Amino acid sequence: MVNRMRANRSHRDNRRSHHALDDVRLSKCANCSAMHIRHTMCDKCGTYRGKKVVDMTAVVAKKVAKNKKKAEVAK
Repeated sequence: MVNRMRANRSHRDNRRSHHALDDVRLSKCANCSAMHIRHTMCDKCGTYRGKKVVDMTAVVAKKVAKNKKKAEVAK
């Protein structure tokens, strides 16, 4: 079979004109004033909508211990 109504470049590109990704929306954290993605917790202080969700000191301590262990193995 032959495609009777071929979609040429202009029709194809007009259809794809709505496929572009939008920019990420950022909000300012009320607690630490850092910028973070909307509707997610703040990466710097671990709060979401004024409530403490994650204890970031524990997360940072875990990362430091992991990097220290990795450095010892590399030596």
